[in-house]
Amino acid sequence: MSLKTLQNREQKLLCPTYERYPLEITRGWGTRLYAPDGFQYTDLLAGIAVCVLGHCHPEISAVLREQGETLIHVSNLFYQEPQLKLARRLLDGSGLDRVFFCNSGAEANEAALKIARRYKQTICGQEAFEIITLEGSFHGRTLATLTATGQAKVQEGFAPLPAGFRTVPFADIKALEAALSSQTAAVLLEVIQGEGGVRELPGEYLEQVQSLCRRQGCLFMIDEIQTGLGRTGKLWAHQHFNLQPDVLTTAKGLGNGLPLGAMLTTEDVSRAFSAGSHGSTFGGGPLVCAVGEKVLEIIERDDLARRAQETGRQAVERFCTLQARYPEMIADIRGQGLMLGIELQVPAKNIWRQLLNQGFICNVVQETTLRLLPPLIITAQELFDFADALDQILAKERDAVHA
Repeated sequence: MSLKTLQNREQKLLCPTYERYPLEITRGWGTRLYAPDGFQYTDLLAGIAVCVLGHCHPEISAVLREQGETLIHVSNLFYQEPQLKLARRLLDGSGLDRVFFCNSGAEANEAALKIARRYKQTICGQEAFEIITLEGSFHGRTLATLTATGQAKVQEGFAPLPAGFRTVPFADIKALEAALSSQTAAVLLEVIQGEGGVRELPGEYLEQVQSLCRRQGCLFMIDEIQTGLGRTGKLWAHQHFNLQPDVLTTAKGLGNGLPLGAMLTTEDVSRAFSAGSHGSTFGGGPLVCAVGEKVLEIIERDDLARRAQETGRQAVERFCTLQARYPEMIADIRGQGLMLGIELQVPAKNIWRQLLNQGFICNVVQETTLRLLPPLIITAQELFDFADALDQILAKERDAVHA
């Protein structure tokens, strides 16, 4: 079936919620994706930070086969050992005490928002409900999480939005302090804003936010949905700093392609949830949890967080040489580990398209930033090959401007 035929069929069958890449993918292996004609792409996006172990990892495929022949779903009305094994691994690496399993990052953040309010109101006996987030943030697309998201474009057309959310300027501690009140239930932030343009919050600011939350008595919550699971060089991005959140959310890479999310919290805060207060039909099923436990095992066993840090460092060095060569075209190189952003001085769509034509898959955020979220098994050479292709494209673009 031709790409044009697929496009025509999709227009008649699906809601138009995505601007597709002009590409059909039929197969994946490791860091490579393949079109129907066999053309090979280096995947520097990993399903938007999802396929942390690459595509069709043999150990993940083996777990899928084994668990798929044993038990796939029974709902959360029953005890399930795979769920407990995954919970133990998550908690051992986080310093937190309890887990709630769900299917996605948005659902993990929904759980965080709900437990923050319920904790303050039912455990602390305070009428606190407000959630404070940062401009440029992205926390999901449910009504509550898109309201928490600090980007007006994702909220357009969905009014009236739920009450009880406030957004403050990025990395402005005075603005945050001014926004805190007796009604504040929690502050929710990302250590590095992915959809916001791969923007890093300064460590000093993060520690100040934590201190303000402790002093105010509101919860300090960190969204690690894109930054977690080794991507930034630590299992969790907040571990680069002296931070211990009350609530942590994760998803994306946890299932390496299967829908799996989790909210982790302290023993104290977990008391806010009781039977019937929250739930998920599919969350934490035996199939996805068996895969999630194997994902964490491989990340730890193969030291992929350290590898991400070193590979990312080498890539940044190479990208910085491009910035020095093309200062009129590259504004900034940002990120940690294998969560990297190349901010251009020009709209990035044209550059992105040329990279795609040369066999490199990344994406564009905030109009001017090329975002790289490759599998953690990517090699430095594969990133150097990407840099070489970008070098050639930028040289051609510069020559065209000066012609």
